[in-house]
Amino acid sequence: MNYYSLNKYLKNTFGEKVYKISLNGNMTCPNRDGTLGTRGCIFCSRGGSGEFASDALLPVHGQIDQAKLRIKKKSDCKKFIAYFQPFTNTYAPIEYLEKIFTDAISEPDIVALSIATRPDCLGNNVLGLLEKLNKIKPVWVELGLQTIHEKSADYIRRMYPLSVYDSATENLHKIGINVITHIILGLPNESKKMMLESVKYAGSKTDGIKLQLLHVLKNTDLCDDYESGKFDLLSMEDYIDILCDCVEVLPENVVIHRLTGDGDKKLLVASMWSADKKRVLNSINREFAKRDITQGRKAK
Repeated sequence: MNYYSLNKYLKNTFGEKVYKISLNGNMTCPNRDGTLGTRGCIFCSRGGSGEFASDALLPVHGQIDQAKLRIKKKSDCKKFIAYFQPFTNTYAPIEYLEKIFTDAISEPDIVALSIATRPDCLGNNVLGLLEKLNKIKPVWVELGLQTIHEKSADYIRRMYPLSVYDSATENLHKIGINVITHIILGLPNESKKMMLESVKYAGSKTDGIKLQLLHVLKNTDLCDDYESGKFDLLSMEDYIDILCDCVEVLPENVVIHRLTGDGDKKLLVASMWSADKKRVLNSINREFAKRDITQGRKAK
């Protein structure tokens, strides 16, 4: 498979397999607390996309210990990435952020810190903290762009323009921070061409990318629209077809952190095929091999 996978990047960077630990920083989001809105993004679950994170009632060190015990049952991995995942993880007082992030990277077997956030929640004080932490251990910032198309952004209630993402990536790169961008494939009323435009644009700005199938979770406004018949979802075959082109329009140096995604099975309404992760990944790999997919082939 001729693409720059996260596994390749981690082995090149840290010399061995590295496991990501999902942590809960007990934060909210300006799109939920009334600053920008109260309903969140249209696809976001009540858990803020953090259903796989550790117990929020535990302190950071306790969450890390709990996660390691789970991982030990299936892997002998000895190095870990501390990943603050649910909601917006730079949306809190700077003293609190400094404490939880410092607690995480103070663990000797944590080799990097990954922070999921919004590009409009990266003020100068936050950038200063990230720059300081990045001198201790590598810091990655994950930005939920999802699409470059304003109509789609309005529909999903992203609540910031593309220019804010551009500024955020520029500011983060100035201080040496690794940027990872989330893109959703299959948003309502987006053509394959539109999806590829988003991927290509992100590829020109980011160090890494997460490609995510749009899936519908219970108790979301997206679920209401889906059940009302307002849009159709991609079949597995159509998703893989789009994915093949996505990989080829991405520059060779962009790390592909994710080729698909699976929502919490207890919340998943559709597409149910995405829940069979092994089948999906095997199908992707077969199609990549069949088409001889090569990252960067159509990047220029």
